[in-house]
Amino acid sequence: MFFRLVYESFNFAWQALKSNMLRTILSLLGVTVGIFAIIAVFTIVDAMEKNIKESMSFLGDKVIYVQKWPWVFNGNFAWWKYYNRPVVKYNEYKMLEKVIVNKKAVAIFDQRGNVTLKNKNNSMKGCFVQGVSSGYEMVSDVPLETGRFFIPSEQEAGKNVVIIGAEVSNSLFPNNPDPLGKSFKLKGVPFVVIGILKKQGANLLGINFDNVAYIPYKTFEKLFSNKFSSPNLAFKGLDNDEGLLTLEAELTGVMRSLRGLKPTQENNFSFNRPEMAANAIGSIFGVLNFAAAIIGSFSILVGAFGIANIMFVSVKERTNIIGIQKSLGAKNYFILFQFLFEAVFLSLLGGAIGLFIVYLITLIPQDSLAMSLTIKNISIGLGISTVVGVLSGIIPAGVAAKLDPVIAIRSK
Repeated sequence: MFFRLVYESFNFAWQALKSNMLRTILSLLGVTVGIFAIIAVFTIVDAMEKNIKESMSFLGDKVIYVQKWPWVFNGNFAWWKYYNRPVVKYNEYKMLEKVIVNKKAVAIFDQRGNVTLKNKNNSMKGCFVQGVSSGYEMVSDVPLETGRFFIPSEQEAGKNVVIIGAEVSNSLFPNNPDPLGKSFKLKGVPFVVIGILKKQGANLLGINFDNVAYIPYKTFEKLFSNKFSSPNLAFKGLDNDEGLLTLEAELTGVMRSLRGLKPTQENNFSFNRPEMAANAIGSIFGVLNFAAAIIGSFSILVGAFGIANIMFVSVKERTNIIGIQKSLGAKNYFILFQFLFEAVFLSLLGGAIGLFIVYLITLIPQDSLAMSLTIKNISIGLGISTVVGVLSGIIPAGVAAKLDPVIAIRSK
């Protein structure tokens, strides 16, 4: 009975829509534009959020950073207290490396920007030099194309070895596709290339790992260390440490002990995690999605009025047919469902067209922002279309269902 009702309602709806094609198309436009506006923005925002979060992969997973400054500031904490905190020291790194148990790896690192690298007549300006300890490759994402990472002895001895990005390799060694073992000068000091990173390009955060150079931390200290240096510590947690609570508790105790803090004194160091930045980014994009939904809802509202209008006209035109159906025994729910189905069908058709246009946009090649129409956004689009159809059609359908059969037949 249900399937027969659906089938007959579909036939009535299709015939009504097909017989008034121009009116149908005009009624579809509002829903189509509304669904397109909402889902297109959702798709773009999702693509941007995914790209930025992927761009943050260098921060690592299940990692705690021990730093002077927090990534998210507490408004109740005076800024000068942060400023007066001590920076992380190398001897603290060595002690923590020895004492901390609940870790996979630990690394200390620091960086300088706008450094010039030279190899005879070839040079490259604006490079990003990062001094890292052994173990950094386990904490962060360091995708090597060829070569190897630093070994502990090179780190401790402060050897002049370097791992370079693809762009640095091409600029300094334009005629040598494999510069492993070759050397170039950094601040006038020769460095031997022991590794080359995979080509990654710039991300949405503006970070380009193709013009980076990694050197051992002790070597970095000799070349760049000054009173403004602010090294960072990074700890990779164990897989079974849920939320890294055990690692954080252990780090807190050891750091407070190393810095001689009394029980009543606040921590003079910050624990930062990649998920903190991810959550902050997620909240920003959440606001963008909400704004897009508000803007798109105005177009949806116009579409809903358009569908309601066409349904009232449809009821008026088919009043005589409704009377005949009722006189032959059609129940009120059959008439109600018939017109409600027509409104939902019309709204879904408009929503599907809007989704299809979004899908066509995602097929346009995009190097920096790859978009895809997800199942979630398709479901949202179809769900909104269904709700719009129900709300637009329920009153006209109710009016049709309550018509007196005798009066309805005489209407013609």
